Amino acid sequence: MKLATKRNGTRDGSLVLVSKDLSVITDASAVAPTLQAALDRWSAVRPQLEALAARLEGREVPTAPFDAAALHAPLPRAYEWVDGSAYLNHVRLVRKARKADPPPTLESDPLVYQGGSGHLLGPTDDIVIRDEAWGCDFESEVAVVLGDVPMGVKAADARPYVCLVMLANDVSLRNLIPDELAKGFGFFQGKPATAFSPVAVTPDELGEAWRDGRVHLTVETWLNGVRVGNTLAGPEMHFSFFQLVEHLAKTRQFCAGTILGSGTVSNEDRSRGISCLAERRVIETIDTGAPKTAFLRAGDRVEIDMAGPDGKSVCGRIDQKVRKFD
Repeated sequence: MKLATKRNGTRDGSLVLVSKDLSVITDASAVAPTLQAALDRWSAVRPQLEALAARLEGREVPTAPFDAAALHAPLPRAYEWVDGSAYLNHVRLVRKARKADPPPTLESDPLVYQGGSGHLLGPTDDIVIRDEAWGCDFESEVAVVLGDVPMGVKAADARPYVCLVMLANDVSLRNLIPDELAKGFGFFQGKPATAFSPVAVTPDELGEAWRDGRVHLTVETWLNGVRVGNTLAGPEMHFSFFQLVEHLAKTRQFCAGTILGSGTVSNEDRSRGISCLAERRVIETIDTGAPKTAFLRAGDRVEIDMAGPDGKSVCGRIDQKVRKFD
């Protein structure tokens, strides 16, 4: 089942279902007015949505063309947005760029941060930057939307709490981050609004690609029309989403609608390319002594997508332009 949020002039939009081929949508607000409302009653609402989705596939309901620009993020605002850093190659490279050692517990204790969730970007919303000197970067990620997660849940029991899968562009302002982290209190200004794919899908839509709490598909990234990343999301995700859920729930519960990110998808095989410019810059530094690639500038375009086993987009494409704040 594929779900999205249509822009309708309100803050939270209205819930729609999307056909498997991403060609048409149908209104689902009679079942639940918003995606958050559906998640709040997921066990009761899901069968009704699945029945409507089946009718959509048979074109037995009114439809409208799928248009990513007419959609918000699946959750235009969320109770929480928690991002992990489960790809250790990325952690090691970025820490190396900052001339900082990885934590000694890198392989045993997940890294997470809590981002801003009150304003989330839709798949075609601009990345607005006030100052290019702040080092704006994209980060291509996989994310999941959680149901109500009890405190103390273990990874082995976490599968039922992962309701939806989608893509994220976790925008970073790289040149602000080192000074923030030096204070010992974490990210804030260095992490502006995050963008999400137009569609969120139930894990069963992924078939065998959804296993062991990981999405075993390829995340592709384009910069100004040139593919810069073709990264494998499954094999090098050191901590699975189930393990990340256990980590989050160690000391508190989480409510339905919490978004959990994988962190930047990253592979040791350089031929796979990048999911963020910081990795390219640190590789350039390793190879030549200095970075050559600039961070994002006004006018740049970032696209992120993920194809299923059939070669077709699973969640639709994030397609954003960088715009100077005015």
